[in-house]
Amino acid sequence: MRNGLVLGALAAVVITQAGCATQVRSVPLQSAVHQPVGGSSVAVYFGSQAHPAVQTQLGEAKYSVRVARGEGSQDDSCSRALAEALTKLRADAQEHGANAVVDVQTRFHTTETSSATDFTCGVSPSAAAVAVRGNLVVLQTN
Repeated sequence: MRNGLVLGALAAVVITQAGCATQVRSVPLQSAVHQPVGGSSVAVYFGSQAHPAVQTQLGEAKYSVRVARGEGSQDDSCSRALAEALTKLRADAQEHGANAVVDVQTRFHTTETSSATDFTCGVSPSAAAVAVRGNLVVLQTN
C-alpha cells in the first residue's frame, strides 16, 4: 500500500512537471531590431547582413538576458528578451565609441544562430532567454 502511494505521488509530480521543459525556438527577426532605437545611434547587423565598410574594430560584446513570460505568445516573449539584449549591446557599443554592432549571433545553450532573418531563443512556461554576441565597430559614413 505504501509503495502504491509513493509511486502515485511520484507519477503526479512527473505529470505536472512534464510541460515545464524549455524549448529552443527559431524566431523571425523583425526589421525594427536592425535600426537604432530610442535615441541610440548604434545600428545592429545580424549574421552576414550587408553593412558599410568597417573603419575600426573595437572588440566583441556578449550579453545574456532572461525575461519573465507574459500573457503573449512564446515568440512575443522571445522578442522581448532579444530587444532587451540588443539594448545592452547598443549601450556597450556607445560606451566604446562604436556606431554599429556587426556579425551579431544569437544563442541558447549550445544552439547558435548567425542569421539575418531568424534568432535562437529558449522559452519555458515561466521565462524566455537569449544570448547575443557581436563585434563593436565604427563603420565608414559618407
